[in-house]
Amino acid sequence: MALRINFNQAASAAQRGLAASQDSYSKQAEHLSSGLRINRASDDAAGLAVSEKLKNQVRGLNQAQRNAQDSISLIQTAEGALTETHSLLARMRELAVQSSNDTLTASDRANLNAEFTQLQAEVDRIATSTQFNTALLLNGSGTATALTFQIGANNGDTLALAIDGTQASVLNVAFNSANGVAGVAYQSSASAMISILDTAVNVVSEDRAELGAVQNRLESTIRSLAVASENTSAANSRIADADIAQSMSEMVRSQILQQAGVSVLAQANQAPSLVLQLLK
Repeated sequence: MALRINFNQAASAAQRGLAASQDSYSKQAEHLSSGLRINRASDDAAGLAVSEKLKNQVRGLNQAQRNAQDSISLIQTAEGALTETHSLLARMRELAVQSSNDTLTASDRANLNAEFTQLQAEVDRIATSTQFNTALLLNGSGTATALTFQIGANNGDTLALAIDGTQASVLNVAFNSANGVAGVAYQSSASAMISILDTAVNVVSEDRAELGAVQNRLESTIRSLAVASENTSAANSRIADADIAQSMSEMVRSQILQQAGVSVLAQANQAPSLVLQLLK
């Protein structure tokens, strides 16, 4: 090999190799410390783009699960109120049946009607006060504008629910001179009230059945979203996460190359000194 003073090619090559091994060591150390294969776009530009999409999808799926849980809470609130309305209607029907009997006096029916009127008021109170996060549920607002639950990560993944109003007037069990409903103060009105209350009970039963069906769907949706989130997270992990064993192996390899590079560079730097020995 020719000896030259102005340029030491061997030292330059050794220095380049040492820099490459140091860079590789630093990258593998970063992968191990962060647990990520992709820490910046330069690591894998296409992989980073896919990973970010998957991460956003996972976050959307997780939020959709929370939305579905909140929706179930809303439904349970409404259904709990309707359960009490059912009980009130059952008692009102019981009073209507009792007042229809000819063994009662006008005074007896007046006493029954006093309780009946209080039960009507309680039906109204429940309908106008039942709310979830300040949103009234049973006063009829759900009929005009359906409640919309976002139960997916994407636009359009929604579920609509309309909750009917359950005021005494809507259920047709409130005093109304136009329809002849006059509580149970008279035998004739009490007899008519039995059929009216049967209809009211059926309306509330249908509302509760619909709420139960929607709740079952939401529970199924939550399970489905959990599986989708898990699978999407796994897909993102395969793209973005570091293979610890491989990174450790590469880091050890780079470390050995660094040590060898330092040794070779030291020897290459000694080559120009041989020229001086020739000149002596």
